[in-house]
Amino acid sequence: MSLPAPTPDALAASQSLQQLIAAEIEQLGGAMAFSRFMELALYAPRLGYYSGGASKLGASGDFTTAPEISPLFGASVARAAAAIIAQSAPDIIEFGAGTGKLARDVLGALAGMGVQVRSYTIIELSGELRARQQEALKDLPQVRWADGFPGSFSGVVLANEVLDAMPVELVIRKDGQWLRQMVTVEAGEFAFVQRPLTQQLAAHVARQIPHGDTLAEGYLTEIHPVAEGFMASLAGMMKGGRGAAFLFDYGFPAHEYYLDQRVGGTLMCHYRHHSHPEAFYLPGLQDITAHVDFTAMALAAQEAGLPVLAYMNQSSFLLACGIGELLLETDPEDALRYLPRSKAVHKLVSPSEMGELFKVLVVGQGVDLPDAIVRADRAHRL
Repeated sequence: MSLPAPTPDALAASQSLQQLIAAEIEQLGGAMAFSRFMELALYAPRLGYYSGGASKLGASGDFTTAPEISPLFGASVARAAAAIIAQSAPDIIEFGAGTGKLARDVLGALAGMGVQVRSYTIIELSGELRARQQEALKDLPQVRWADGFPGSFSGVVLANEVLDAMPVELVIRKDGQWLRQMVTVEAGEFAFVQRPLTQQLAAHVARQIPHGDTLAEGYLTEIHPVAEGFMASLAGMMKGGRGAAFLFDYGFPAHEYYLDQRVGGTLMCHYRHHSHPEAFYLPGLQDITAHVDFTAMALAAQEAGLPVLAYMNQSSFLLACGIGELLLETDPEDALRYLPRSKAVHKLVSPSEMGELFKVLVVGQGVDLPDAIVRADRAHRL
């Protein structure tokens, strides 16, 4: 695997994090749940990927998200948000706001529609990203930051590529049973070792992989208890209120997630715009993600009292929100402006790009979605 070399300072930070993780593994008796490894690799104070100082997004970072590709993504989301605000409250919460680009695009588009937003609250775990957001959005007085869920909320919730960054458990099929992938240290290097499932994890496996007994020897996959907990907390926050949460991410419903041929799972790492499967490579310097099981997310929300309003691929959602009409606000005869915007929209909606792999799950209560979104709904596929 040939990847760009880190700077000496970045390498030293990664080595410090590796020492911290190894020390905790020793304290735990020699093995750590992969979910804990992933949590430390991403969120350990000052050293984790999202809590350290390295750039995450854009040309100088490790990956690019939909809001960075085109302002028409945020403008399309704003159309859906406006419909919900009209039925609930002029307040928006965004989880994991990246560079702040989505917030600026949504607020700008809403202002252009004459929709006034009272508050736009960002809940951000990354100190580096929060600092970038505060600089980028300092001229927008309605934007504020919070450290956790409010007790109650009415309005619009946005979460773009948030669920995929939540720690997952890894489980593997061996000798006719499911085992938990744990992390140990062998000869100074991190390595996987298997242990029996806890009772709680076994319940998650039985729930998420109903045909698990038929899967092949060595089948490896992910279980998402942290993301399910997030959905339950979201339901608690919106209980008694009116509004909708729009969650954008890459993933599948369960019947596509746990396919026979997906024997290696979906775990993926992103480092300097290179993707690879090595979770132990330079902890703290690379993103670690897993595709989202949208069936599990929908069930977690419903069981906590928050109904599913819609589910579809990103292409269907953006087209239902009128991204094509927004694109045509730029004169096609003006090639210098139109062609780059058209290319960006193609990347967002094409099935061979982001249009099919990325999905949109909408949960909420007390509001109705626009008719075009309702017509695009494919929640029966969950």
